[in-house]
Amino acid sequence: MERIEDVLATVRPAIQMDGGDVEFVDFDEGEGLVTVRLMGHCVGCPMSLATLKQGIEARLRQAVPEVHVVEAV
Repeated sequence: MERIEDVLATVRPAIQMDGGDVEFVDFDEGEGLVTVRLMGHCVGCPMSLATLKQGIEARLRQAVPEVHVVEAV
């Protein structure tokens, strides 16, 4: 979980520059599923899915091989 938090810390500044934020919620090791909460301007933003999949998920999958998918709650 520490590695997940470390990766989120690297993407957080870019997200915050646009008025949003991301919070780690949970990691299901069996499924390889990371759950995050998008906040601020990310809520309801049409680009939030791209941020989630192409930004957060891509970075997490690269840095933490146990991560297979990232979903927002």
